[in-house]
Amino acid sequence: METLTPIPTPYLRVFMTGASGCIGHYILEQLLQRDRYEVFLLLRHPDKLHLALKDDSRVHILQAGLADIEQYADLLSTIDIAILTAAAWGGDPDYVMDINTNANVSLMKMLDPQRCQQVIYFSTASILGPQSQPLPEAYEFGTDYIRSKYECHRRLSGLALYHKITTVFPTLVFGGDSQKPYSFISAGIRDVTRWIGLIRFFRAEAGFHFAHAQDIATVVNYLIDHPSPAGYREYVIGNPALSANQAVEQTCAYLGKPIWFRIPLSLWLADLIVRVFRIQMAPWDYFCLRNPQFVYTGAVNPASFGLNTYCKTLADLLQVHGIEGIKKPR
Repeated sequence: METLTPIPTPYLRVFMTGASGCIGHYILEQLLQRDRYEVFLLLRHPDKLHLALKDDSRVHILQAGLADIEQYADLLSTIDIAILTAAAWGGDPDYVMDINTNANVSLMKMLDPQRCQQVIYFSTASILGPQSQPLPEAYEFGTDYIRSKYECHRRLSGLALYHKITTVFPTLVFGGDSQKPYSFISAGIRDVTRWIGLIRFFRAEAGFHFAHAQDIATVVNYLIDHPSPAGYREYVIGNPALSANQAVEQTCAYLGKPIWFRIPLSLWLADLIVRVFRIQMAPWDYFCLRNPQFVYTGAVNPASFGLNTYCKTLADLLQVHGIEGIKKPR
């Protein structure tokens, strides 16, 4: 791990997109726990921001979206740190590309390379291969969201402040509570526990990382305090990789569900099920079915920087989402 030197502590101007999202809530909450930032939030729908900010003079809400970023060119030239988490997830393909690629690139061009200390840009681990390098198939077969993220990543190197950009690639993101919106995968976590009674009897060759949004925010805030001494940098954010079989075993152990036998789910069987039941699959879905190892070299989490990790295990995730496990005797 590289040696990172903390920045001095003057009052810093932060421009943030996507604060109303799951990860954005956690990042903003941690930012405001320290009295060193003046924060400008670009929000299309300020009512979706659940944090209590009305009486905080450090926070300025700009009611607009990335499509309107040109009107904030003067403000952006005064920004010290930019945190770019906003994204269009679906809809018209041209709109997704305009927001996720063109608008983000335009925003970064408006930052003053002499003043801006760093940019934390959120991409997605879906555009990467196993060696944490861009995966051409992500652009060839990916969804509009994935293709737009791939293209934006490709264009970063042409920016004047490229050497001040940190790109982060979240893996499977969990998070959300009564004060913060749930991530897409967390919203369905109870469905997994309902189906575990059947899932536990199958074995599949797949692998993945996961990260709780609070741990992602912890890493991001650490990176803000520790700019790169060597120019552009990238981090995949996730806990140590798990196989699908380990995930099932750990979930069953937490819920007290015994596994008596396991039937291998091979690729040919999956193909047969798709064909027999005429399941409609997009090219990216089919690519993922044939390449189920979403494991990346060099993934980091708070522990990588000597910090406490909020959710280290699947049991931790189930617990913070209010799913009760088997009570173990003391």
